[in-house]
Amino acid sequence: MTGVPLNWSLPWFDGWPRWGKHLDVAQIDPPADASVGQWLTITEVADRMALPVSRVKQLLRDRKLLGGQRPDGSFGVPAAFLDGDQVVRGLHGTLTLLFDCGFTDVEALRWLFTADDSLPGSPIEAIAAHRCSEVNRRAQALAF
Repeated sequence: MTGVPLNWSLPWFDGWPRWGKHLDVAQIDPPADASVGQWLTITEVADRMALPVSRVKQLLRDRKLLGGQRPDGSFGVPAAFLDGDQVVRGLHGTLTLLFDCGFTDVEALRWLFTADDSLPGSPIEAIAAHRCSEVNRRAQALAF
């Protein structure tokens, strides 16, 4: 085998990433935090979805769900991203589109919760109302 052997004893490597203050996650600014409204912890999301916490973390890693570190230091997921015990239908596609357009996690959160007179309401409200096509057209226009 060629190459440099992987050294797991490096001082900066302390095991697998953890959620919260030890993981590099987006820091939500206070105005974006306020626009979201209700936030849920990973445990609360897991309880609502009847999933193990590890599965919720996988949804976050796969960017099928989005969260961030709030100004108070806690990690949260917007409650608006859940519809009962499921992720809001269409959210994953819109998130993929926003990230492909170059949005950061914080920019995507801010955009999803900012009112748009042409929708009307915010993009996340339109997604929850099954109007993903309209939201995605607006997101695609942002790339140009």
